[in-house]
Amino acid sequence: MTAVTTRSPRSRPGRQPPDCCTLSNDLGWALGALSRCYLKSVAATFADVPGGPRGYQVLAAAARDEHGSQLALAQHLGVDRTVMTYLLDSLAEAGLIERRPDPADRRARRIVATRHGRAVLDGLGERLRAAEDQVLAGLDDDGDRQTFRALLQRLAVHAAALDSATSDVCTSGSATAAALGGC
Repeated sequence: MTAVTTRSPRSRPGRQPPDCCTLSNDLGWALGALSRCYLKSVAATFADVPGGPRGYQVLAAAARDEHGSQLALAQHLGVDRTVMTYLLDSLAEAGLIERRPDPADRRARRIVATRHGRAVLDGLGERLRAAEDQVLAGLDDDGDRQTFRALLQRLAVHAAALDSATSDVCTSGSATAAALGGC
């Protein structure tokens, strides 16, 4: 019988994690562990934002004038349109966003960040970066972090395209979507 030596992840070439459990090589487990860590790290950051992380995403998109209409924004973020209505109501009541008539389509409303909303967003951005740094601290350097972000963004865009091609995440009946809080 041979002795098994355990090394810390830092001592291994390529910084591979130790085989601490059979799930450590499972993509779902890894995504879930990273997601839970991220959500815990940012929970305090979004505590004062109506709708929490979703409210932040809506506010950030409104500040950048992305997906201006309420329906387009709901589809982009994977939020049921009824839920989006309540979320926008809460953000508007807090003075963070406004619904304005869309000059191109008078039936639609554009979602726009207010001056107060932009100021709140700036403060949230600083706190969010600190929380993200905590989550990404397991990567050695800034280059690794930038590579990880770029790869993650490519995967997210691909996944969003697949999701929109199949159906709305809230109506697909997917156990995975429900487990990950997609609706």
